[in-house]
Amino acid sequence: MASLTKTFASLALFSLLLVCTNAQLSTGYYSYTCPNLFKTVKGVVASAISKESRMGASLLRLFFHDCFVNGCDGSILLDDTPTFTGEKTAMPNNNSVRGFEVIDQIKSAVEKACPGVVSCADILAITARDSVVTLGGPNWDVKLGRRDAKTASLTKANNDIPPPTSSLSNIISKFAAHGLSSKEMVALSGAHTIGQARCTNFRAHIYNDTNIDASFARTALQPVCPKQNGSGDNNLTPLDLHTPNTFDNCYYKNLISKKGLLHSDQELFNGGSTDSQVKSYSSSMTIFFSDFTAAMIKMGDISPLTGSNGEIRKNCRSVN
Repeated sequence: MASLTKTFASLALFSLLLVCTNAQLSTGYYSYTCPNLFKTVKGVVASAISKESRMGASLLRLFFHDCFVNGCDGSILLDDTPTFTGEKTAMPNNNSVRGFEVIDQIKSAVEKACPGVVSCADILAITARDSVVTLGGPNWDVKLGRRDAKTASLTKANNDIPPPTSSLSNIISKFAAHGLSSKEMVALSGAHTIGQARCTNFRAHIYNDTNIDASFARTALQPVCPKQNGSGDNNLTPLDLHTPNTFDNCYYKNLISKKGLLHSDQELFNGGSTDSQVKSYSSSMTIFFSDFTAAMIKMGDISPLTGSNGEIRKNCRSVN
């Protein structure tokens, strides 16, 4: 009987350890192991954005593009080597995603504060939140406890991130593949209230589409984005011309006025199933902020590596 009791006790302990090993993310994950984490990250983010306001959008975008490829695991940060192919050269990322040097600075500062404790994947999650807040957007408690991937997927980076030419149905399906609803997709698309886009990504929309304000296209966009491919491809224009460096709900107001910069943006308000939600966000920043923060938290839950999976990278650009 005593032997049987010990066996059950051992099984119970094993089960408890298994649960702990696969524990869910939590907002207080580093409370004891790195108590100054948030302060450390916030300082570097604020400094970077003060030097270049566009950087806030770039850092937020890194988190999106990371989570959409094998989950929020820091894989987007890995550099290519002669024996390793990362995700930086994928079509949605090449000559587009940026801010890696800022992540390096944050990682260096965090390592000084608490060496070998905080993952690069978690740094991306905190940095995304701090970027939004710094630019006037909502705050939220970031769930932490992710570990860093030892692998990356160029193929998935090319296939899983919705391109700017996407139809509404394609955008919805891309988000659904990651467990995100149509409502969450519309809320997360509001991230385009900050940042800039290259001419090559909106040229077709401003010259070929009919669901764009003709005067807006002609006077505000076409002068910086010539019609001919190869001419001015990398010229930049704010995704929201009205308040380009403020995180607000003007993105949705632009869509209602047919002034979305990307084809995929204007698809959200084009006589389809998401029109009413766009109208709601355009009239209430409170509702938008509430839905955006909830959706960001849910996106951060996409397939994290926890427990003994993955690693805590010493350098965010390479596996240990």
